[in-house]
Amino acid sequence: MNIKKHIPNLITLINLFCGCVAIVYVSQGDFLMAFYMVCLGIFFDFFDGFFARLFKVSSPLGLQLDSLADMVTSGVVPGYVMYSLFLKSANPHDVVGSVYIPFLGFIITLGACYRLANFNIDTRQTDSFIGLPTPANALFVLSLPLVIEFSNSLIMFEVLSNFWVLLVITLCSAYVMNAEIPLFALKIKKFTLKDNVLQIVFLIISILMVILLQYIAIPLIIIFYVLLSIINNLFLKK
Repeated sequence: MNIKKHIPNLITLINLFCGCVAIVYVSQGDFLMAFYMVCLGIFFDFFDGFFARLFKVSSPLGLQLDSLADMVTSGVVPGYVMYSLFLKSANPHDVVGSVYIPFLGFIITLGACYRLANFNIDTRQTDSFIGLPTPANALFVLSLPLVIEFSNSLIMFEVLSNFWVLLVITLCSAYVMNAEIPLFALKIKKFTLKDNVLQIVFLIISILMVILLQYIAIPLIIIFYVLLSIINNLFLKK
């Protein structure tokens, strides 16, 4: 039996396991551990493809398995987190609103599912992305309860506890994953300053934001990535 061909799939399954554990933590209200488990899952998600290319064992099975694992880690988990945020923002005296409205959070899960299915058949996304990747979107959503918990800002708490703000975030999240927005690749292929200016600028600013803003930096970095890509696209058209 060729053990090498099973290593990438095993790593993918570890990603799936991390997503399952993250769901448990979300159900317990431990959003920090859920965030860490999703980060760990995304880490393994990167390395399953790396080892598949390294061992030259890429397969249609691996592609489908990767999407199914991502569906849990980067689809179900952020949807569940948004459901929890909606639940906390609901008026406890409004029985209908507090029971049914939180399910709107799973619009993110639906958007992620469509994104992953479309990614598998879209041949344009081999070196870069069109639309926000599900792992980046998952980090954005999972960082929101951490911003509430660790920012100690009443304004941030009020904003991220507002139903309409959460609804806008949910709809924008599902949209941006499937939007026809080319996003620059983060992978460095040519080791020259000229070919990697955008990546270097993004990396430096992201590191500074994390140092200065900590958890608040995470959603800002994702937004910055999308905006920087849009600006870059406008310059490329000229």
